[in-house]
Amino acid sequence: MWGTMTPRPLALSPSRASDYQSCPLKYRLRTIDKIPEPTTEAQVKGTLVHAVLEDMFSWPREERTFPAAVKRIKPAWAALCEKDPSSAEPIDDEMALFRDARDLLRGYFHMENPLGFDAHEQEMYVNTVLPNGVPVRGFIDRVDIAPTGEVRVVDYKTGKKPLPRYSQDAQFQMRFYALVYWRLFATIPTQLRLMYLKVMDSMFLSPSREELEYFERDLGELWAKIEADGKEGHFRPKKSKLCGWCAFQDLCPEFGGTPPEYPGWPGSAADTAD
Repeated sequence: MWGTMTPRPLALSPSRASDYQSCPLKYRLRTIDKIPEPTTEAQVKGTLVHAVLEDMFSWPREERTFPAAVKRIKPAWAALCEKDPSSAEPIDDEMALFRDARDLLRGYFHMENPLGFDAHEQEMYVNTVLPNGVPVRGFIDRVDIAPTGEVRVVDYKTGKKPLPRYSQDAQFQMRFYALVYWRLFATIPTQLRLMYLKVMDSMFLSPSREELEYFERDLGELWAKIEADGKEGHFRPKKSKLCGWCAFQDLCPEFGGTPPEYPGWPGSAADTAD
């Protein structure tokens, strides 16, 4: 039954911000009502490849090779299924999953040589409140720190690289984690890198202090809108081309559905990333 869990405070993450901007009702159903959604094959594939890459950086440098990473696919999959048996539900063909994971790892090794450096942090959980009062949290795939002190924030992507005119979400994510890292550690990352393993291409940003301060103000305005909707319980649907991929159509007025009774704005104590 929905809404029976103990309410927990909300915070902005790149994915939750994207949800609200694309459709406030989707944000509500996913984040406040916490209605379960089916796991997709693409999500499982991404989780598997992320797990292999995270594991790889714990090895001695000389062992970080493409063949060694490929050998970790099946053990990583077994560990993933043991931790969360539902991971296997959307997978009809394990061998196809393994082939796709191998191809994505090949893309990684085409883009980067992990023999030459160590990751400073991996799957780094960040959780703080910005100076303007906006609560933020999430996970950073990887943080690299050069011997000279420069910081690089890296995120792996297993899907297609968006066309420039559709890259707003990707740039939002990069600026979001640069801002959070800066506010937590008083250092602005020198480089932000999204690695699109499938197409062996990257997106780079080098944020300035002024750019991040402006972005922080934008987050403040966005969070104020979310809070206002949350306190009034008015999260309106926003119809778009994205509706075709939404799991909440049965609960959406735009498709003849009715949302469940609003459970209210969540409480004030939790520590879980979105």
